[in-house]
This record gives sequence, C-alpha cells and structure tokens, in this order.
Amino acid sequence: MKTRTTTRAFFDSNTWTVTYVVADPATRRAAVIDAVLDYDFKSGHTGTQSADQVLAYLAAQQLQVDWILETHAHADHLSGARYLQTRVGGRIAIGENIRAVQATFKTLYNLERSFLPDGSQFDHLFHDGETFLIGSVEAAALLVPGHTPADMAYLVDGAVFVGDTLFMPDVGSARADFPGGDARTLYRSMQRILALPAETTMYVCHDYPPTTRQPAWQTSVAEQRAHNIHVHDGIGEDAFVAMRTARDATLEVPTLILPAIQVNVRAGQLPPADDNGVAYLRIPLNALPLRPHG
Repeated sequence: MKTRTTTRAFFDSNTWTVTYVVADPATRRAAVIDAVLDYDFKSGHTGTQSADQVLAYLAAQQLQVDWILETHAHADHLSGARYLQTRVGGRIAIGENIRAVQATFKTLYNLERSFLPDGSQFDHLFHDGETFLIGSVEAAALLVPGHTPADMAYLVDGAVFVGDTLFMPDVGSARADFPGGDARTLYRSMQRILALPAETTMYVCHDYPPTTRQPAWQTSVAEQRAHNIHVHDGIGEDAFVAMRTARDATLEVPTLILPAIQVNVRAGQLPPADDNGVAYLRIPLNALPLRPHG
C-alpha cells in the first residue's frame, strides 16, 4: 500500500525506548511520538542527547511540528515533550484518561497543591476515536487501556503506533500491574489493535530483545496475530490473564519509575523549583504499590 507519510525511528539504548517522527512530505508537517529526556539516576542530572537527535532530524528535513504525542505516562523514561516544544513548538497531547493517572500519582507523591489532576498540563487530551491532522494526513487516537488507564495508540496512514501495549512478537505484551492497570482490559485493547487490517504496520515503543537479535521496533498486525508469544491467534482472554498475572508477579520495578512518572504526568515539565532555585523529585518511601520481586 502506498503511503503518504514518512516515519523515522530513534532508538534510545539507555531506556530501550523508540521515539518516532511521522511526517507529511507534501506539507513538511510532522508529529513526534514518545520523546525521551535523558536522566542520570546516580547524579540526578537530566540531558538532551536523545531529544537533540530528533531536533537535528527535524531541522535537516525542514519539518514543522504539529503534534508532540504521548502514548501514556511512561514509567521507564522521562518525557522529552516539553523540551522539544520549547524549541520547535507543537501541541503536547495524550489521552483524556491521563486525569485518572494524575489523580493516583498526585496522592502517591503528595504533589504540590497547585498541581491539578485535570490534564491541563497538556495542550490537548484525545478522546477515543478522535481524528486529527498531521499536515494534510488524517490520524486517529485509539484508547487502549490495560497497561495504564490512559494508554493510546495512534493510527496514521496504514500504520499504528501502539506505545507499550504490544511489544515485538518474540517479547509479547505490556505488564498490567501498574496502578490502574488490568490484564483483562489489556487483552481486550490488544484485540482491538489486532482487529486492524492484517497489513497494518505496527510500531512499538520499546524493545527488550533476546540475545539472538538486535533491537527492532517495526512489525505488522499479521505478524503479531501469527507469532506474538502472549497473544497470538488462539490464545483466549482467561489464558492470557492467567499468564500475565503470574508473569507480572515476577517482574522488577522499572528503574526510573519514581522520577519518570512525576515528570511525565506534567507533560515532561520538571517539578517547580524550590525557593533556592533547584527543582526536586520526590521519593515516596514504602508507598509504591509495586514491590521488587524477591
């Protein structure tokens, strides 16, 4: 199928995250999906090397940014959305269920009173099935909860960007034990994606490859239905829920979950600085619903 858009992927090896630039060459307009802000856990310093690669590409291709899209409030990397916006513009957008995620984590982190869990930190909140334009190309936002309540997939020009809902076929599916996550809901969301035409190109947000291959991020609905180790054709909902629940009980807490979420629910904005001019991240002790395995 001939497509009207181009897609460029940027793989961040520190967090196994893939950022995408989707562009309409006819208008030179683009969307950036799931941008990364570098963060050194040991020093507490942020960096912009990952996002700067995206900026360099946008400049080289003479692209103007319409949208900076988040598939959800990530737990494994800090969002580079706000950093990109300050340099190239664009509207930062996420699914409208981010409000529920914000409310949960405002309580967990005891965030400042001025932080409102109303989604106002983002420029736009998508509702399920909402259409929007990248240049002259129509795209659609699809609600796919389960990993978190706010997960969205973006359907653009014969391709779907699925965030963390599905991984490459040999890796499987997202965990569903984060606050507000649900394995049964996740199964139904995956089935919604897998009901797209078989030839639909699928782009995943992370890859955690086995030692037998290099990182990859592009597959298809047909490949997932035939080969996904967690949810290929023939695996029913109850079997998936049992597998996912048992597997999640063995998983470690993501390394960057504590710093990442409190930045990402702010659309990539760092917390407000204290009166000494320094911004601080909060670490809730013995409060995170997830616990390390073992």
